[in-house]
Amino acid sequence: MYSLFEGLKQEEIDDLLKLASVESIPAGTILMAEGGTASRLYILKEGQVEIRKLIDEKDEVIGTIRAGDFFGELARLDGERNSASVVATRESVVIAFDRSSVDVMIRRYPEVSWNIARVLSERLRASNDSLKNQIEIQKMVSQKEISRLNSIVEATQTVNSSLEIDRVLELILQEAIRITFAERGTIYLIDDNSHEIWARIIVGDEISEIRQAIGKGISGYVAETGETVNISDAYSDDRFNPEFDRKSGFRTKNILCMPMRKKDGKIIGVFQLINKRHGNFDFDKEDESFLKAFSVNAAIAIENSRMAQQMVQNERLSAVGRMAGTIIHDIKNPMATIRLYAQVLKKKAGNEEASSLVDQIIKQIDRLVNLAQEVLDFSRGVSQMNIKSVNFQEFLNDILIFLQKDFDKRNVELQTENSFPGDIEIDADKLTRVILNIAGNAADAMPNGGKFCIRAHSDKLKLTIELADNGSGMPEEVRRRIFEPFVTFGKKTGTGLGMAIVKKIIDDHHGEIEIQSELGKGTTMTLQFPLKQPK
Repeated sequence: MYSLFEGLKQEEIDDLLKLASVESIPAGTILMAEGGTASRLYILKEGQVEIRKLIDEKDEVIGTIRAGDFFGELARLDGERNSASVVATRESVVIAFDRSSVDVMIRRYPEVSWNIARVLSERLRASNDSLKNQIEIQKMVSQKEISRLNSIVEATQTVNSSLEIDRVLELILQEAIRITFAERGTIYLIDDNSHEIWARIIVGDEISEIRQAIGKGISGYVAETGETVNISDAYSDDRFNPEFDRKSGFRTKNILCMPMRKKDGKIIGVFQLINKRHGNFDFDKEDESFLKAFSVNAAIAIENSRMAQQMVQNERLSAVGRMAGTIIHDIKNPMATIRLYAQVLKKKAGNEEASSLVDQIIKQIDRLVNLAQEVLDFSRGVSQMNIKSVNFQEFLNDILIFLQKDFDKRNVELQTENSFPGDIEIDADKLTRVILNIAGNAADAMPNGGKFCIRAHSDKLKLTIELADNGSGMPEEVRRRIFEPFVTFGKKTGTGLGMAIVKKIIDDHHGEIEIQSELGKGTTMTLQFPLKQPK
C-alpha cells in the first residue's frame, strides 16, 4: 500500500499508476541534489533511500524513506530549489510522476492532497523532534568541550606554576594522568645529542634516569615517527617490551603514546599513558584530542623551564666570573711578590733538593693564579691556549710529584703505567689542571683510601690516558650530566665548574673524554689527544 494513495480505491490507484514511469535505481544514485531543481514526485516501490542535508559542512542523514513512502512533493508544490538531497542507499525501484501527472492527481483526487498534507505534518513533527534531539546532543557536546577546555586551562596553569624542570615534568604527567584517567604514565624528553629519549622515574626512595634509543620500543617509535600509538592489548604489539612488567609484577593492558610537540611542530618529548582506569575501557579519540591540545602547553612549560635554568646558570657563571676577577685582582700582586722571593731563595739555595722545592712553590703559585684566570675565562667563554711540544714523561713526572704528596695524606695508592716516552703538543698548564682535577675528584670518592692508576699509551696519531679509581662511582644520571656547569656529586664544597672546565680544555685540545663508572666499584676516565695539534 502506498501512503500517497491512502483512501483511494484500487481501480483509482491503477488509473493513477498509468500516469507514472517505473525506474530501477542503482545504489548510490543521487535522485535529488540539495540546492538543485526538480519537478518529479517519487514513490519508493522497493529498496531504501536517505534524505541528507549539509549541516556545518557535514552530510547529515535527517530521514529515511522506505518502501511505500513518497518524496519530492515540496519541490513540486512550491517550485523552490531542493532543501535536501535524496540518495539511494541500496538498489531500489521508484514510481516517478512528472509535473503534469502530479497536477492531474491533485485535481482528480482530493485525497492525494490530503495525504500529502498529512505526511508533511508527520514529517514536520518528526523533524522538530529530531532538531530538538540534535540541539540536546549539541548542548551536551558543547558542555563537554567546555569542560575539556577548562581542564586544559587548569592543566596549563598547573604546569606553569614551576620553573624547575623535574617539577614541571611531574606536574605535566599528573595532569595527563588525571584528564585521561590513566593508571600511570611516563614523560620522555628527547636528547638530540645522544639521539635518545630519557625520563626520570622513582625506584624505591630514589629517582633514577632511564634512557633508550629513538626508534626503540613504543615510545621510541613515537619519538621517531611522530605517530600516535593507541593499542588496547600491549602484549599483542611487537614493539612492546614486557621486561618492566616481569620485574615489577605490574600488568600493562592498554597504552596511549603520543608525541609532545612545540608550536613549530618539532617533537621534544613523548607522553606514554598506561591502563585506562574506567573499567575495561581503552583510551579513545577524546583522550588523544586532549593530549594533542595539552602537548603544546606542556612543551611551552618545558621550554620556559629550560630557558629559566639557562638564565640562572648564566647569572651564576657571571657571578663566579666576577668573583674570579676579584680574586685575580686581589692575589696577583702578593703572589707576584711571593714568586719573586721564591726565585731569590732558589738562587741562594745551597743544595739541589732545596732548589727543587722552590721550583714546586713557584709552579703552585702559577697554578693558583692560572686556576682563577681559567674560571674567569670559562665564565666569559674565552679560550687562551699556549700550545707547546713537551716530553710526555717529563710532563707526567711533574704531576706525579704533586699527586704523590697529596695522596699519601689521603691513604690513596698511586700507580702509573706509561708506555709513551715521546713528545706531544699540549698546553701543559691546562692539561695539568685536567689531570689534577680528575685525580682530586677520585680521591674524594675514596674517603677511606684506595687506588688511583694513570695509564698512558699511544699510536702514531694520538695519546690515550686512562685515569682509574676504585672509589664509590657515580650514578648514570650524574655521569651523563657531569660536564654541565654546577653539577656536583658527593661533594660538600666546590663550585661545580671543575668537570665543565675539564671538558672545555679537552675540547680546546681537539681531544675526547669518555667515562665509565659503576656504583661501588669505581670510575675510569679515558682521555685521547692528537700528538700534534691541527694547524
